[in-house]
Amino acid sequence: MECEPKKSRKSAPARRGRTRLEAAARRPITLVGLMGAGKTSVGKRLAAKLGLPFVDADAEIELASGMTISEIFERFGEAHFRDGERRVIARLVDGETKVVATGGGAFMQDDTRALILARSVAVWLDADIDTLVARVGKRDSRPLLAGRDPGEVLRALAAERRPVYAQAHVRVMSGAGPHGEVVEAIIDALAQWNGDADDR
Repeated sequence: MECEPKKSRKSAPARRGRTRLEAAARRPITLVGLMGAGKTSVGKRLAAKLGLPFVDADAEIELASGMTISEIFERFGEAHFRDGERRVIARLVDGETKVVATGGGAFMQDDTRALILARSVAVWLDADIDTLVARVGKRDSRPLLAGRDPGEVLRALAAERRPVYAQAHVRVMSGAGPHGEVVEAIIDALAQWNGDADDR
């Protein structure tokens, strides 16, 4: 008499883990938030965990233009940059399931925000000002910070932008701890949102 093989004790949790990851990865994901929130660094880890491609919108803009973001701002101004940014993001958020990191101001543009909300799950990476200041101090290539106090700039930007970022489908805090913790929080939030979305 043949017997069915015993199931490993790890099989059920493993299945639940796969189901959670699969649920989180069911729709394209776009990360939004202030500079320093960790959209690129967290986004890369999130994409790897979910087995999805990762794309950084700012890197794609620089590749397409042959210039850095700072150079585009200096030579052509912010309005020109935002127009190019919208076109690049429209190309990236194309229905393919992937993780896209956007620049801090992208979600503030009405047309770009509409694209992101319609074609993907928008995840707002939020963080307190002290954490943001500590992170942006590691880079000197941010046009909006050139020659200015990062804390003052970020406080002003937070007051202006947070009500708009709040339109994102999901909000996750990006604290000073390991990025892996943020990734797990995003996966939990995405799995729940995608499940709830099916019920709407």
